[in-house]
Amino acid sequence: MAESLPEHERILQEIESTDTACVGPTLRSVYDDQPNAHQRFMEKLDACIRNHDREIEKMCNFHHQGFVDAITELLKVRADAGKLKVQVTDTNRRLQDAGKEVIAQTEEIIRCRIQQRNITTVVEKLQLCLPVLEMYSKLKEQMNVKRYYSALKTMEQLENTYLPRVSQYRFCQIMIENLPKLREEIKEISMSDLKDFLESIRKHSDKIGETAMKQAQQQKTFNTALQKQNNVNYGRNMYVINGRVPEPKYEITFKRTLEEEDEHEEEVLTAHDLVDFSPVYRCLHIYSVLGDGETFENYYRKQRRKQARLVLQPQSSMHETVEGYRRYFSQIVGFFVVEDHILHVTQGLVTRAYTDELWNMALSKIIAVLRTHTSYCTDPDLVLELKNLIVVFADTLQGYGFPVNRLFDLLFEIRDQYNETLLKKWAGLFRDIFEADNYSPIPVANEEEYKIVISKFPFQDPELDKQSFPKKLPMSQSVPQIYIQVKEFIYASLKFSESLHRSSTEIDDMLRKSTNLLLTRTLSSCLQNLIKKPHIGLTELVQIIINTTHLEQACKYLEDFITNITNISQETVHTARLYGLSTFKDARHAAEGEIYTKLNQKIDEFIQLADYDWTMSEPAGRASGYLMDLINFLRSTFQVFTHLPGKVAQTACMSACQHLSTSLMQMLLDSELKQISMGAVQQFNLDVIQCELFASSEPVPGFHGDTLQLAFIDLRQLLDLFMVWDWSTYLADYGQPTSKYLRVNPSTALTLLEKVHRGMKDTSKKNNIFAQFRKNDRDKQKLIETVVKQLRSLVNGMSQHT
Repeated sequence: MAESLPEHERILQEIESTDTACVGPTLRSVYDDQPNAHQRFMEKLDACIRNHDREIEKMCNFHHQGFVDAITELLKVRADAGKLKVQVTDTNRRLQDAGKEVIAQTEEIIRCRIQQRNITTVVEKLQLCLPVLEMYSKLKEQMNVKRYYSALKTMEQLENTYLPRVSQYRFCQIMIENLPKLREEIKEISMSDLKDFLESIRKHSDKIGETAMKQAQQQKTFNTALQKQNNVNYGRNMYVINGRVPEPKYEITFKRTLEEEDEHEEEVLTAHDLVDFSPVYRCLHIYSVLGDGETFENYYRKQRRKQARLVLQPQSSMHETVEGYRRYFSQIVGFFVVEDHILHVTQGLVTRAYTDELWNMALSKIIAVLRTHTSYCTDPDLVLELKNLIVVFADTLQGYGFPVNRLFDLLFEIRDQYNETLLKKWAGLFRDIFEADNYSPIPVANEEEYKIVISKFPFQDPELDKQSFPKKLPMSQSVPQIYIQVKEFIYASLKFSESLHRSSTEIDDMLRKSTNLLLTRTLSSCLQNLIKKPHIGLTELVQIIINTTHLEQACKYLEDFITNITNISQETVHTARLYGLSTFKDARHAAEGEIYTKLNQKIDEFIQLADYDWTMSEPAGRASGYLMDLINFLRSTFQVFTHLPGKVAQTACMSACQHLSTSLMQMLLDSELKQISMGAVQQFNLDVIQCELFASSEPVPGFHGDTLQLAFIDLRQLLDLFMVWDWSTYLADYGQPTSKYLRVNPSTALTLLEKVHRGMKDTSKKNNIFAQFRKNDRDKQKLIETVVKQLRSLVNGMSQHT
């Protein structure tokens, strides 16, 4: 008990000295103590409270008198306070009445000061806003007058400089919201202008190209004239076809045009005169400012590629006229002139790599188009004009830095086609000349006519010059005409070779090759067809041989003609030779062969008129009429051959005699002829004798001895065998080199003997019904049968040996 009392006192002290918020743990310790500790604590607490009450009572008793005195003093002061209140209220009323005017003036001053401050603030804010509004007004004005690039610059100033200063205002927010819309509007408008520009250059490309090509042609004409003048000064040949003169890059600007007659100043339209390039510049700047330059470049290039494909697509009828090609080339040149202009006046929109790629694509398409369309062209004049256009086209684009070597390679392909069209044209000319020719020597009545002929054809004959007028030149009218046309062909071929930027040696080679084609293919074919025509007779064939001889001799003059044109000596190592010699030789050989053929045909016609009585008992005593007509024909024909070379006439004569001999032999051995009388054999012998007399009369000079008569040796020996009836000698000497009947074949003799045997039998039957009982006839029949058996054994032996 004694221990718990101090503890309770400690707890009470803590309660009195501790903040009430922290008394909880102290009170909890009361309950955590010993049992009944709570009761004891309460008792202790009550005692403490009583002690404090006693102390409070003591204190109040001590201060009670002072409190009473204070209250008494307050009661005294209340009356004075009432008086003071009345005085203060009166003073306040008087003060209020006196300050009303001051208050009113003060309020007015305050209001004015507030207005002044507000005005100052407004002025300051307006000074900040006015530049913004002015710039925005300027932007609107620039938009109205389509100064879009300036408008974008104004927007940039608004966004970066002016609007941030007054961004707190609503109108600024509206402006900020409108600026992207204005940018999009500008982009759309500029893109629309670009589309109009693209459409404009598409329409004006042909005019731009035409102007560029015209200027290139003028530059080329000037350079060519200058080069010719230099060549004349240095004594060179007048044909300026050597090498290429470097040409400066062309600009479509104002310059003087060189005219031969009208020397006046001509204004050449520029690209800017035909097309306004400002939309593309403006659009490029706008998209660059908007940071979308790559999009613009891609769009521009894509659209130009599409236009390039359209430009490169030709019209289906382009090959019909040169204007179609001219329009096609002008559009292409105009397209690339514009691209070149864009390349040099802008940076990055068009690059050299892009234009080169576009040109390579276009060049492939152009070459394919030209190959296709030129294949339809059959007019050499049109092909020549096309070549000139291609040259101007290539020179123009080369002046702008585009490679054009493939175009000149294409010209070599077109040159081959041009030569083909020339060959077709000249084939028609040659045919017309041959059709119009009378195939008779050219008559000249006087010196003037003679000079006219030799001025057209290089003819020289000292023997003919000695003759007096009138006289005849050996060739016909077609010879000088053919010679002139060959020269015209060379000129026409030269026209294509000019301006191809090739050396004189190459051009000389081209001319010679094309001329060789004319001679070896076209003229040769025309001659061969002419020779084969049915209406061409022997006289015409003889004249054709004479004509080809003179044309062959003129080939060397054609060589000189080409040499004079190209100034390339024939002794140059790589110089080609003309093959006209072989052409005319082949034609002459064909004509000679045709002469032989027609002679043989004519002989066959006479042979068909033969009307032998193979059963005649006695010969007529003279040669057959058909044979005499044939011999007279041959005599007159061979007289015409006097102008032919000796070998030709001799060959023709020998061929005719051999064919006549063969035909007569075939007549005797004809399988349809079953029997021949000895009278018919004798008549046939008379005809052969006439043939031999004709051969021995030397119808064509130049034969040695009996050369021509040998054509009938087979017939002669065969007929002699039957006329003499020398079978014993024939059979005895058969196979001997010295045999009298060496040329008589056993099978031929057997065939004819069998026919004669049958004829003899038939004759005997007709002359005497009892002929079989005559001893001589029986002996002859036995002899014939014996000879037949021996001949058959010889024939069988030959077949077995074979």
